[in-house]
Amino acid sequence: MFLPRYLKYSKRHTWVKAEDGLGRVGLSDYAQEMLQEVLFVHLPEPGTEVKYLEPFGSIESIKAVQKLCSPVTGTVEKVNEDLEFDPGLVNNSPYDKGWMILVRLQDESEIDTHMSAEEYKEWIKEHPD
Repeated sequence: MFLPRYLKYSKRHTWVKAEDGLGRVGLSDYAQEMLQEVLFVHLPEPGTEVKYLEPFGSIESIKAVQKLCSPVTGTVEKVNEDLEFDPGLVNNSPYDKGWMILVRLQDESEIDTHMSAEEYKEWIKEHPD
């Protein structure tokens, strides 16, 4: 399991990276491993409001359908349209090509409420889903 140290991780297995008032959001490597082969990713349209720890979309794999929960509050600026045609990017490149949404942050301090890579790794050990 790969966990970049420059990201913050939520208990809902999403990650977020702050970028000049925006938050780039994706699914953790751990979560994509648990889901196995991703078949479909349903994402909101740009302009959609997302809320802290509330669903913004869903992901379907050979194993399950799961809700995707936003680690931040704000407005979706951009979605990763590549996932529509190649949802496997979530499996192959969860922190790079497999990102999901870019959110204009309402409150950047929400990012600090999430776990570091080390904290997330320990949390997973205690809460293996």
